[in-house]
Amino acid sequence: GAEQAEGSLAESLDTVLTLYHNLIKRGIEVVREVDDPGVVRARHEALNQVWTNLVHNALQAMGDAGTLTVGVARAAGGVEVRVADTGGGIAPEALERIFDPFFTTKAAGEGTGLGLSICRDIVEQHGGRIEVDTGPTGTCFRVWLPDAEREAA
Repeated sequence: GAEQAEGSLAESLDTVLTLYHNLIKRGIEVVREVDDPGVVRARHEALNQVWTNLVHNALQAMGDAGTLTVGVARAAGGVEVRVADTGGGIAPEALERIFDPFFTTKAAGEGTGLGLSICRDIVEQHGGRIEVDTGPTGTCFRVWLPDAEREAA
């Protein structure tokens, strides 16, 4: 349930990518840039919802072709997870609202719009933060989570 446990974010991401394996179209290349297992103390079931959402959004942004890059690295007293796509980017007017509940850029019936709002809530409950960089060549979501050791100190 909601218990915190130590676990590897890289393993969690691999699990999500495995679940999505059949939905990843032939024209999509998946690149893993895992520099670190990314062990953090967290509610990993909740974080898996975040990774699932980010991977799902990235795949939708690209359609039939592109590159999905998933990265895990140590960063500033914690771990940073990156999920990047080579889709068309997020429109500037949408960008400031993507974390609002019920906001969606998807066609009717394709999404509830709860995705990124819930992602941000989950990340912030873990003392982390979620940031986005976007442009015409794609979008990169960066999730930073504090280190297991630091929190225990």
